[in-house]
Amino acid sequence: MSSPAGSVGPGPGDERMYVVDPIGKALAYGLAENLRGDALYLLPPWPGDVFPPAFPDADGHFDHIAPEDPEFEAAHLFGSVRFTLDVWEKYFGHPIAWHFQRDLDRLELVIQRNLHENAFMGYGFLEVGIHETADGQVEPFSLNFDVVAHEVGHCIIYSIIGVPDPGTVGAEYYGFHESAADLTALVAALHFDSVIDELLEASHGNLYTRNLVNRIAELSGNSQIRLAANPLSMLDFVQGWRDEHALAQPLTGAMFDIFVDLFHEELVARGLIGQDQEDLSDRLEDSPDYFRVIQPMFDEAYAASPREFREALVASRDELGMLLAETWRRLSPDDLSYAEVGNTLRAVDKLMTGGRWRTIIDVNLKRRAIGFVSAGPKIKPFGPKSHFGLPRVFVPARQDACCARHRRIARHRGARNRAGAL
Repeated sequence: MSSPAGSVGPGPGDERMYVVDPIGKALAYGLAENLRGDALYLLPPWPGDVFPPAFPDADGHFDHIAPEDPEFEAAHLFGSVRFTLDVWEKYFGHPIAWHFQRDLDRLELVIQRNLHENAFMGYGFLEVGIHETADGQVEPFSLNFDVVAHEVGHCIIYSIIGVPDPGTVGAEYYGFHESAADLTALVAALHFDSVIDELLEASHGNLYTRNLVNRIAELSGNSQIRLAANPLSMLDFVQGWRDEHALAQPLTGAMFDIFVDLFHEELVARGLIGQDQEDLSDRLEDSPDYFRVIQPMFDEAYAASPREFREALVASRDELGMLLAETWRRLSPDDLSYAEVGNTLRAVDKLMTGGRWRTIIDVNLKRRAIGFVSAGPKIKPFGPKSHFGLPRVFVPARQDACCARHRRIARHRGARNRAGAL
């Protein structure tokens, strides 16, 4: 992480964020109701008791904490958030200020063990729950980098783009938010040497194989929360949409396809595969013969130049990160559409590269019908897995009043939590 040794104190915590492992926190932050049905915000800081924090050693480091130690979750959660911010602050070229800084100085990172299959962020908080496997094993989301980085992605988008007017926000804004959060996690994960090594050893550079990068929030050897390499297009949502996570998939898929094409172009430019091989890959992309024909080609090329493949992948990762950052910073939250995202991406490519990637961008957006059709109406109200219907993500009008209510309602057994999710 970028934090100098000694700058992170117990918690861990620093001037940007801090971890709490609360005792007896029955309710997640966000919108709740009292017994009369009044809507109330539950906001940080947590006023109750906490489990012992993670402490740095005498040199200011946390790597003395073993994975089996109870403080490891807190250290891993803090490190995941800080690492993700490091990655994206590099692409944006400046520190990313919190969108809640008007009222709160630091982000509260909460280990919420009674929160099942959920993790979410909101106004001054990021809470992570647990995943329970089919055989009853409990896996904390605090130890799942993708899940944590996804929530940081939501924080980044609110900070960079802003919070929309609830009266003008459109359907595709919700899908864009989820897509951007998934892409935040994907690019950040590719900054771990171990992830790059495992990805290339498993795929030999054929990124469409099911792997730990395109399987976002990997839960087991054969399950994950979402796939970046997915077949959905906006044509699947013309009649309407039910869930913003699903609506995000065409945009995420298009950006993953662009990333793969950037990588292929980089391999051609470095002489690691031929132009005819790259063209063949493009032609067979939607064919059932793709893996049978293309995988042997990658197997041979990667075996001849594994180090050069790695360098090409890192260069393509950074190209994608810069394109995304420069696109996101130019968007407005009100009336945001996928068509606007695509047009802004084209404008950024022209500015940064002189339009070098225009054909790649056009082809992949068209394959997903982005810019050709729009999402239809929302078919059902926001459910318990939504970030957006709470309204957890919107700025409270009166923070001082909300905090006073929080301290009262947090002890009220009759308060009812309405959770959000990944």
